[in-house]
Amino acid sequence: MRPPGSKPLFICHAKQLLTMAGLPAPRRGEGLRHLGLIADGAVLIDGAKIRAVGGTAELAGEARRLKAREMDCRGRVVMPGFVDSHTHLVFAGNRLDDFERRIEGRSYEEIAGAGGGIQSSARRLANASVPSLIRQASRFLDQFAQHGTTTLEVKTGYGLSAAGELKMLEVIRLLRKAAPLELVPTLLAAHALPPGYTQKRHEYLRLVVTRLIPVAARKKLAEFVDAFCDRGAFSVAECRRVLKAGQRSGLTPRIHAEQLRRTGAARLAIELGAASADHLDKLSARDLRALARSSVVATLLPGANFHLGLERYPPARRLIDEGAAVALATDFNPGTSPTVNMQFILALACSAMRMTPAEAVTAATLNAAWALRRADRLGSLEPGKQADLAIMEVDDYREIPYYFAVNHCVMTVKHGRVIYRR
Repeated sequence: MRPPGSKPLFICHAKQLLTMAGLPAPRRGEGLRHLGLIADGAVLIDGAKIRAVGGTAELAGEARRLKAREMDCRGRVVMPGFVDSHTHLVFAGNRLDDFERRIEGRSYEEIAGAGGGIQSSARRLANASVPSLIRQASRFLDQFAQHGTTTLEVKTGYGLSAAGELKMLEVIRLLRKAAPLELVPTLLAAHALPPGYTQKRHEYLRLVVTRLIPVAARKKLAEFVDAFCDRGAFSVAECRRVLKAGQRSGLTPRIHAEQLRRTGAARLAIELGAASADHLDKLSARDLRALARSSVVATLLPGANFHLGLERYPPARRLIDEGAAVALATDFNPGTSPTVNMQFILALACSAMRMTPAEAVTAATLNAAWALRRADRLGSLEPGKQADLAIMEVDDYREIPYYFAVNHCVMTVKHGRVIYRR
């Protein structure tokens, strides 16, 4: 419904309009390359939703009839806003010490063992006030919008206690009320063991299962439940316990899977019908085939591999060729992927994982919306869907990953409202 006094918006003369329109299912295989591209395209927006999509000449009459405000794109690329389906937005401070230690040659595990890593973020978060966490996260949200992102998932995971996790959920709740972007909350209480629980793993897991999950679900503070299934984190059996408890409370599972070593986490995601399995660096050939036959979205996070200086990246090409539904996300976090720029993630997907530009765009929009169970209203530019889009200062969408580490976004629209303009 249009707000009182507002006019429809006619975004027109896009040299390339990427609609992503098509069948109501995640894109797989060759389908990842189908962008629904319209030359000299236009989008007619009425209120928060898209009224019509097509050629500029085709829609101009209806735009005049509705007395729509015209916005001439002057030959730029218009595309759906990025859907970032894996972030750790809420944290305190940074992890610059970890960054330097890694440059000096220390491993992820060595840094964690010396008190860095997730434990470091947990200590900072415990000492941070809710207002300070909101201020820092809000600054990052402004930067996400400036780079064309309109929706992002936000995980807990740095609380490492009932009080700390609930504090993070409260911060996310307050951000959702005020932020111009759409935030999707995920409870990641099974991220790491708190200090002092090495010999009491069952106690912490019992706290997560019997207290945190029910509270988060009852108060509608989370939609998803996540777990870090890997070396130095939690086992498949432990993650199954956490994720099944989440399902019983109405939370949809997703999982950090096969990042540092192969654990069987991808198979657990398939077993539970998870929305997504994320990272997936260490998949076996059988895992690849199983994911391709499943409904689980394979969410790849090359920003972490880049920042950690790893030579090996997730097997995007093999996943796509097997027929898996592949998505891309930033994994924005202070330790392993401190980037808000999904355009750079597209560049990494193309250069390091051999995805085509079209495949990368689809993975960061429509398939990412499927990973958040929001593809009915996000991820493509189609009548009836939310008016979430980005305008890029390029002549051809392939320039977005080609000119890497550059912000091409000149305008971001969320719910039909301009939230960023260069």
